[in-house]
Amino acid sequence: MTPLILITLVLLWQFVLLGYTFTLAGNAADEAVRAGTAAPAGARQGACEEAGRDKLPGAWEGGAEVDCSTGGGFVTARVVLRVPVLFPGTVAFPFEVRGEAGAVEEVTD
Repeated sequence: MTPLILITLVLLWQFVLLGYTFTLAGNAADEAVRAGTAAPAGARQGACEEAGRDKLPGAWEGGAEVDCSTGGGFVTARVVLRVPVLFPGTVAFPFEVRGEAGAVEEVTD
């Protein structure tokens, strides 16, 4: 019975890490697009990427991809994270978790 309980706990922990990674990706995309809309057009990509990585824990930050784009009056941000296997900062699964956000571009006069 003990091995079954341990396997169940390991699987539950892995699902917690998966859910946490989805939460981190969504929050990082929100932060990135918020910074991107407030930044001037020339500095938008740098501000967006910095804000997207700012609140990520170190184990997720290293492999994170943050990309912002502008078009049609909208700013969009896309964040891609890898899901760690059991312990953050070690091996990651081969699939990616994506977080996307968008906002209307701010116009300054």
